[in-house]
Amino acid sequence: MKLEQLIARLIVPPGKTISLKKDFDPAWVAKGADKKSAGATLQDGVAKLAEYQDKLYAQNQRALLVVFQAMDAAGKDGAIKHVMSGVNPQGCQVYSFKKPSSEELDHDYLWRCTKALPERGRIGIFNRSYYEEVLVTRVHPEYLANQQVELTKDLWERRFKQINNYEKHLTDNGTTIIKFFLYISRDEQKKRFLERIERPEKNWKFSPQDVRERGFWKQYMEAYEDCFNHTSTKWAPWYVIPADAKWFTRLCVADVIYETLRKMNPTFPELSKEHRAQLAESKKLLMEEKS
Repeated sequence: MKLEQLIARLIVPPGKTISLKKDFDPAWVAKGADKKSAGATLQDGVAKLAEYQDKLYAQNQRALLVVFQAMDAAGKDGAIKHVMSGVNPQGCQVYSFKKPSSEELDHDYLWRCTKALPERGRIGIFNRSYYEEVLVTRVHPEYLANQQVELTKDLWERRFKQINNYEKHLTDNGTTIIKFFLYISRDEQKKRFLERIERPEKNWKFSPQDVRERGFWKQYMEAYEDCFNHTSTKWAPWYVIPADAKWFTRLCVADVIYETLRKMNPTFPELSKEHRAQLAESKKLLMEEKS
């Protein structure tokens, strides 16, 4: 499958209403994709991605923000680790957003993420994000009390508009945004939870709260779907990534990031005549230098 076709299959079309159940399949794998060669294919993709990241860092004009959202055990950590393994650490930063602190709760819900935005020239990765405030708080509205926010009929609509305006502001000021939802099936999540319980080296990744949240699966899927239908925009699109096959998940994420960077088209800075003259002089001095 060609890259353009793959991306068209994954994107939530801005302005259109989608159904997660009808339009996306968490177990889907593109025809021709091969698990045996996936590792080599991913490494090749990461190398190409790294080339663009070097140019983005050197040019220092724009930033790239990559947002990951998912149900527990969908593979966010693994995707970030494998896809970003080949990039220069100087030009990439990852933030994982957990339960808000008391300081964060004393600010608006966008504040803590705003502090972590990538600088020009860098790729910023959000492992969860401000979208928790239209997902988790929607499924558990009791959490809003900690924010001193009243649950009104139009609260979610207002937050969708605020987020769209926020992302438009970031885009207009030099930050390109892409958003991934790693779409795992309920059955596959159960398998991964059992693996975390049964394998001692993975016990630390499991929390009993994870099982309790499974009881709200339907509500979460409804919240995600509504979120995508309101916040997948031309300037900050959502991509629904099938997550039942980890190897294919990582290929898809790498492809979308690569294509986004390619369209951003960063280039190494052009040197001024004065700078070129300085380089020539420096080279001459080095060549004349006696060992």
